[in-house]
Amino acid sequence: MNTTPQTPQKKIGSGFGATTSTGDVLAGIDLTGRLAIVTGGYSGVGLATTLALAGAGARVVVPARRPETAGKELEGVDGVEVVPMDLADLESVRAFAERFEGRSVDLLVASAGIMAPPLERVGPGWESQFAVNHLGHFALVNRLWPALRADGGARVVTVSSRGHRAGGIRWHDWNFEHDAYDKWTAYGQSKSAVSLFAVHLDALGREANVRAFAVHPGVVDTHLQRHLPVSEQIAMGWLTAEGTPPPGHAFKTPSQGAATSVWAATSPQLHGLGGVYLEDCEVSEVTTEFDYTRPGVMPHAIDPGEAARLWTLSAELTGVSGPTA
Repeated sequence: MNTTPQTPQKKIGSGFGATTSTGDVLAGIDLTGRLAIVTGGYSGVGLATTLALAGAGARVVVPARRPETAGKELEGVDGVEVVPMDLADLESVRAFAERFEGRSVDLLVASAGIMAPPLERVGPGWESQFAVNHLGHFALVNRLWPALRADGGARVVTVSSRGHRAGGIRWHDWNFEHDAYDKWTAYGQSKSAVSLFAVHLDALGREANVRAFAVHPGVVDTHLQRHLPVSEQIAMGWLTAEGTPPPGHAFKTPSQGAATSVWAATSPQLHGLGGVYLEDCEVSEVTTEFDYTRPGVMPHAIDPGEAARLWTLSAELTGVSGPTA
């Protein structure tokens, strides 16, 4: 099968931008009768994604490692169901996916993730960022493959980050079993993996009209930063000494941060497209700059050969590979 991206990694002139909100991209779109799954859909950008999709008429299922917390956050929101699931536990992922046997899923937004924690091993001993941000979602999407292709196809959105610039897949030691653990190198690898997953999923799924996109939501002040003390964020230039964003680098609101995911999942502008990296509700241009304040996607995060190689590794690790089973 041809694994080169079908869609050029070039802007399409969407008319949207960095301050676009979920309401802007959903104007005139009715999602009544659609079923969506949003991981991480009860906090930060994920919560904003859930509220936007439900507000447009979709039924939204939110898998949650902390279902009681999720239930409180989403209390009173019509059309939303919370179901227990832990991305770090593949049996939990399997049990969640089994709920959808014989059903169809129209939209899946893989918004859950962790950033820069201390070294932690989960599952069979996997480094936590690679496991939660990538492998858990890989298993989930592939377990749900029959539901995603059931009703004429679906859109899958994986939430990456400009953090992918920290590096690609560390083929020699992806699990940090030999080299010293570095939380930012591990984060960068996981976010490159998230982008590469979308590239190869789209290549495998396009004949079934299952299209995939990776997105950078922008910089949003959410619970994602929980492992970073303010002093570290100041030292990195994310915040000024007063604890506010530097001039010209204001945080996005959660709605603005969720807008690209929602656009990717629903916009008719992306009909027939897929396998590309998006930001600010637009297809990103390719860049080789390491400047995290500037837009663009690095070549290593959209390379079809790297994407196919990662798919093979992920299928071996998880024991799941839906489209090629």
